[in-house]
Amino acid sequence: MDKEIASFNHSINVTERKNIVISGVKKIDNFDDQEFMIETTMGYLKITGTELEIIKLDTYQGNVSIKGKIDSFTYKDSVKNKEESFISKLFK
Repeated sequence: MDKEIASFNHSINVTERKNIVISGVKKIDNFDDQEFMIETTMGYLKITGTELEIIKLDTYQGNVSIKGKIDSFTYKDSVKNKEESFISKLFK
């Protein structure tokens, strides 16, 4: 199944900063009403905002729709554990 997902095209469509549709999604690592961390075919995607919620999740096609106020989205090469980040900040 990973071979199938890896062949998906990745795209992001944002409408009026209220809705975001993402294709090429492998999995959703974690989420709450202020942040989503999504693994895509092009790397990890971090979405931040307020009142965020999943509207539609299609694991077969690799699509997800999210609604809420979208403040930002950022790509990351890898996901670090939040505890490690906090500890590393303490010792800097």
